[in-house]
Amino acid sequence: MRLNRFEALAEQLLEKENQRVQRGELSPLSLGILRNRLDAHVLPFFKFIPPSQATPVMMEGFVKRLTDHQMSSTTISQYLVVVRKLFKLAIKHGFLNETPELPVIKVASKPRSMLSLQEYAAVVHTAYRLSRQGSKAPEIKASSGHRERFWVAPRNLTLAPDMAWVIRFMVNSFIRPGDLRQLKHKHVQVVRGESVYLRLTSPETKSHDTPIVTLCPAVHVYETALAHSRSLGFGAPDDYVFLPAENDRGYALAVLGFWFKWIMREAGVTTEDSSGRLRTLYCLRHTSIMFRLLYGQGIDMLTLARNARTSVQMIEQFYASSLDGEMNVAMLQSRRTQKNGAS
Repeated sequence: MRLNRFEALAEQLLEKENQRVQRGELSPLSLGILRNRLDAHVLPFFKFIPPSQATPVMMEGFVKRLTDHQMSSTTISQYLVVVRKLFKLAIKHGFLNETPELPVIKVASKPRSMLSLQEYAAVVHTAYRLSRQGSKAPEIKASSGHRERFWVAPRNLTLAPDMAWVIRFMVNSFIRPGDLRQLKHKHVQVVRGESVYLRLTSPETKSHDTPIVTLCPAVHVYETALAHSRSLGFGAPDDYVFLPAENDRGYALAVLGFWFKWIMREAGVTTEDSSGRLRTLYCLRHTSIMFRLLYGQGIDMLTLARNARTSVQMIEQFYASSLDGEMNVAMLQSRRTQKNGAS
């Protein structure tokens, strides 16, 4: 009966998932997310409840806990997946005959926000301008005024040129912010042939490990950033491409997010889109994919999905779902031209 505890089952689950990581079936990042979810809410809630005594009412209480923490329906569903795995282990050990009825959570697909071409141009130009001017970010919150203590280090209140490069790089490379913060020079290869592009071989993320091929403008951005890094004593293969002096990469990503909000305000670009969705660094990846869907010539969804390290289903659900007729009215109104001599 020692195993009739959620803590014991969680240890077994982590060991099983760790074996999947070793076999290459699961990414280390996914294992880390599982561990975080167990520690954050699953084990604290079920700590004193034997799996054999779990009931549907208890499961409703667990969902209420997550809801009270203002989690989205998608996140709550992902937590229930973790709990379901624990119940499967309990059934395997004979503590349960079947999984208790779990609450049904309706997951609504909410595409991320994006920038229009005009907004993208505005934030890029503003980022370059603020960097050239040596402007400092105001130590204020957008909503409640001056901060008594400000989390951004004084050295990061002045906008570095990295921010403009990051904006252009992300829109021309499809890369996720989480991958960007870990991107090192050894992960980047400049390819010059019939086409000019970067080949990004960053570590595996979300079970995808294929190289990313960038658009041509990303090459100039990277080479400019590399030259700047070398002038500061960085640029070695194991140095980071952006903000290389920041060893704490979580902090580096947070600074980029802070700068991005500041730049949007300065550029007159709203930090929320017309649907009330926040514009964060991640919206640059959405913008990158959407620009290819809108303006790419003859690109197919499978090629785009694989290059962006995602799936066709994800693009259709979270990206293409926000397309509308007005976004490409010229294509809708276009007509095929009849070839000469055709009957």
